[in-house]
Amino acid sequence: MKAILLCAGYATRLHPLTKDTPKHLLEVGGKPILEHVLEKVEQISAVDAIHIITNDRFFYSFLEWAKEYAAKDPSAKKIVVINDNTDSNENRLGALGDIQFAIKQKHIKDDLLLIAADNIFEFSLKDMHAAFEDNGKTTIALYDVKEKKLARQYGVVEVDDSNKLVHFVEKPKEPKSTLISTGIYMIPKKDLPLFRVYIAQGNCADKIGSFFEWLHTKEDVFCYTTEEPWYDIGTLDQLEEAREYFAKKQDADVLI
Repeated sequence: MKAILLCAGYATRLHPLTKDTPKHLLEVGGKPILEHVLEKVEQISAVDAIHIITNDRFFYSFLEWAKEYAAKDPSAKKIVVINDNTDSNENRLGALGDIQFAIKQKHIKDDLLLIAADNIFEFSLKDMHAAFEDNGKTTIALYDVKEKKLARQYGVVEVDDSNKLVHFVEKPKEPKSTLISTGIYMIPKKDLPLFRVYIAQGNCADKIGSFFEWLHTKEDVFCYTTEEPWYDIGTLDQLEEAREYFAKKQDADVLI
């Protein structure tokens, strides 16, 4: 299994913090957001390479970070930083464009762990990977945000009793549920060519959720639902909420 961590956005909603620093390298709980994600990826023994795809503006920031990260833990999985050669929000490839770019550039033909790396999540990926191996199908991690107002910002899903995806709508005005996609996916190698097919049909390359909305109409897609804390770092408020959570968690650990 290969991992692709999506880090190519420009995070304009977080300016000025992200004007010169990629969102994924902002500090939360004493370390970059990206390192929280990597802790989880490291738990999956099947992952033998991690590809971080970013843009030209932040490429060297990630290279420098990757060098320091490897020096801290020489036993960590191999990390490759990919430059998608865009330099602004206007000419970005979009999430799906970056996925296809990475697959083509690195000749990826294995199962894929795909993560929008501006997420911080507490659940272990090991159980999700076990479910993925059992069903052999694309598997999406879900989280219940509890409020329909919040659900409108995400891909809203419904599942049946077997955890099969039966309904997916990207950012609906009237959500049918509060169960949302977290931007964490496991995809069998047989499905990788479908990214190219979907983009070639003229679909928007920036809306990753729309791909899975389309995919589940073609074949079975399964879901793994977590109740562990999950944070999508898209705004200053969300960043501060995550920082507050980890500060409290660290304080609790000290008391123990």
